[in-house]
Amino acid sequence: MVRAIRAGTPRTTFLRKIHFLVMAAALLVASSGAWAQRVEGDRARAEGIYATEVSVNGQGETERNAAFARGLAQVLGKLSGDRSVTSKPGVGNELRQARTYVKQYDYRQDEGVGPTGAPSFRTLLVIQYDEEAVNDLAATLGISIWPQPRPKPVLWLAIDDGSGPRLVGLPQVNAARPALNRAVERGYKLGLPTGNAAEQAAVGAIWRGDSAAVARASARYSPPMQLIGKLYRDTTAGWKADWTFVDAGKVLANWSQTGADARQLMAGGADGAADALMKRYAKRAPSGEPGLYRVTFTGIDSSDDFIRLAGYLQKLSVVRRITPVRATPQGLEYELDLVSGMPGFNRLLARDGVVDVLEGLEGQPPVYRLR
Repeated sequence: MVRAIRAGTPRTTFLRKIHFLVMAAALLVASSGAWAQRVEGDRARAEGIYATEVSVNGQGETERNAAFARGLAQVLGKLSGDRSVTSKPGVGNELRQARTYVKQYDYRQDEGVGPTGAPSFRTLLVIQYDEEAVNDLAATLGISIWPQPRPKPVLWLAIDDGSGPRLVGLPQVNAARPALNRAVERGYKLGLPTGNAAEQAAVGAIWRGDSAAVARASARYSPPMQLIGKLYRDTTAGWKADWTFVDAGKVLANWSQTGADARQLMAGGADGAADALMKRYAKRAPSGEPGLYRVTFTGIDSSDDFIRLAGYLQKLSVVRRITPVRATPQGLEYELDLVSGMPGFNRLLARDGVVDVLEGLEGQPPVYRLR
């Protein structure tokens, strides 16, 4: 016989609590969708071009928003391969609202050992940005995008610390860690040769700058790209590095660096390769040319409308300057100084929903309506 459960019995109360907790959890997830959901034992990690990890001093909102901006700058750097991407017009304004590009985030605490041997802890904010939104931002501001999948050049590095040059192969991966890590920061990866006896013989070719011989030694690896470097002691600066980047047998770049820190020089090799790859393969989305453009706005029926429109236009990252030109029967005509042309301007208008795009007359400035 099935016994009815009356309201107020312990079992009913228990079921109600379970129902409440389930609903509360669902509401929490819905209201904080930026939080990444992980299972027990997982550790948050950044994976891919659109994710990054930023060191933070706390989990407060101010600290988090500042980290979002730093993280977005890193992602734009990886996406474009451009070390100076944050100095491009309009980027700084978008970094100030970087939280709008965040898809999800989480925290991770890493434990290490300090200089005195005592345990040290570092908190990292692991951020995943919205791929479509970031790509749209790059297109809007005219930032070149380095397409994926990206090649994995082979790093042929020989080091002479005073005891003769030796090849850095897979067994010595930690010696090349500065270059490998910097490549990841720049949005690509470097590989190492296995370092077998036959490949050790390539040290002579590296030392005399014979890139063709190194390319032949690298024929078993794909793609046919080599970052060739020799790192050696320098009596003046401490260390010197000579670099050559080769793509399909063609030398794309040669450069040399000196400095007291060999690790920085190795990282500089990865930077130089990234610069060469970006220059050759990065493509700019069709966003129009920078310059002055005439546009007409309708729907401006009061001084409040005028102020609202002016304030909105001044906040747009693609707008350098706005100049009212004249009032016409069609509306108020402006001259806009844009960093990336009309396509980028229209993308922002469509995103924000403050202004509608109207059909303009042929040969006349585009027409927009303030909502």
